[in-house]
Amino acid sequence: MSPIVFIALCLGAVIMMEFVAWSAHKFLMHGPLWNWHEDHHKKDHTSGSWWEKNDRFFLVFATPGIICLFAGSFTSATWLFPIGLGITIYGAIYFLIHDVYIHRRFKWFRHLDSKYSRAVLRAHGAHHAKTTKEDCESFGLLAVNSKFLKNNRK
Repeated sequence: MSPIVFIALCLGAVIMMEFVAWSAHKFLMHGPLWNWHEDHHKKDHTSGSWWEKNDRFFLVFATPGIICLFAGSFTSATWLFPIGLGITIYGAIYFLIHDVYIHRRFKWFRHLDSKYSRAVLRAHGAHHAKTTKEDCESFGLLAVNSKFLKNNRK
């Protein structure tokens, strides 16, 4: 496989994962799997535990990436490896932006300051303004509605 094809498959997978994550969040997490996701919207900060039932989704989303990495490494379907790598890269980005930056579950870095980073925070804040599964907005992470980019001063 040429390096161009490898990079294209990997970047394509990263980009597609935003749409997969948006769809899963809107239609599964705020649908039939709400019982896993609900504690993320109604976090009990007094329990002393950093674990949420919502964290199960990490395993759900990691599984296709792991399968693609293994299948691309140990079968003739080598094209699956860069797709698995792209899924894994998106997972790392999601973890760093969502869990570390937005929710501050880990204190690794605290302040990104750009028009885009403020828009991501505002969009996620709008999503968490609701504690029920209905009537939420902003289900994605990296692709934010342009309304969150407007009037986005310091």
